[in-house]
Amino acid sequence: MSFELKVLLLSAAFIVYNVIIFHTHAHLFRKAFPTNSNFSASGILKDLQRMSCFYLSLFYLTLVLLARQVDYYSRLDCLWKKKFRKEDEEIETMENLNRLLLENVLPAHVAAYFVVDNKMNEDLYHQSYDCVCVMFASVPEFKVFYTECDVNKEGLECLRLLNEIIADFDELLMKPKFSGVEKIKTIGSTYMAATGLTVTPGQENNQDQEKQNAQIGITVEYAIALMQKLDGINRHSFNNFRLRVGINHGPVIAGVIGARKPQYDIWGNTVNVASRMESTGELGKIQVTEETCHILEGLGYSCECRGLINVKGKGELRTFFVCTDMAKSQSIGMN
Repeated sequence: MSFELKVLLLSAAFIVYNVIIFHTHAHLFRKAFPTNSNFSASGILKDLQRMSCFYLSLFYLTLVLLARQVDYYSRLDCLWKKKFRKEDEEIETMENLNRLLLENVLPAHVAAYFVVDNKMNEDLYHQSYDCVCVMFASVPEFKVFYTECDVNKEGLECLRLLNEIIADFDELLMKPKFSGVEKIKTIGSTYMAATGLTVTPGQENNQDQEKQNAQIGITVEYAIALMQKLDGINRHSFNNFRLRVGINHGPVIAGVIGARKPQYDIWGNTVNVASRMESTGELGKIQVTEETCHILEGLGYSCECRGLINVKGKGELRTFFVCTDMAKSQSIGMN
């Protein structure tokens, strides 16, 4: 009930009781206390009606103040609840924003580890995986393309084009087909990604072998999609950039390093060999190791043996080129 309605009802009751005391029940006071009684002689009867009115007024004021206090605290409680609700919404909004920002820096499952468990400043996050497919894709010609002169605003236009290329590569990750591909980082004009990192660590052996092999096929499909995307950018920018891709699979260690600007990365011999597959590869082609080639052939891909090549730190390795329509068309263009 609102304070105004309470005051209205109390005032009405106060007036009614005063009327009753002064008019309706005046003869009852005379009967109860005759004029020759001691009460009348002492003057109490003369002020009895006034005393009743006084105490009734005091009771009325007490109830009004109490009603005002209840109304005040009710309003205050409502304001506090509204403020707390608004703060909760702001906190929830900030948490969602922080989660989105964190997921832009770290993979979704790693971001959930820090957000849910609140372990950002605790132990080092690391996980070991038995089978991860690693891909390096670079645009070597961009180093020659990049120049700092007045025509391209001291290199700004070159960086703008590189940003467009990388952004288009990132956009491909939004497709359901490539939901298992995780971008690791970019190093200059080199794009690094991997598949198999979303599997629960230690459960790779329980996974169907076909699913493990399918991850490697998805990586190859993603590399082909990158080539197609770059080809479309070339048509619009009148350039002739080509990708040089290297792929390898095997065990890796994943983790987050750094207290400020933490970075998610993967390490291991698998990563090093994949990097060498890219650096020793050829423009417009996807180079893979012999082990990866056997799995791709089992998936229906055709691979061409390149032969033995000298890999830094690994000696001579037999490598293969994945035969794709995209690679063939780019090779024809080179010729």
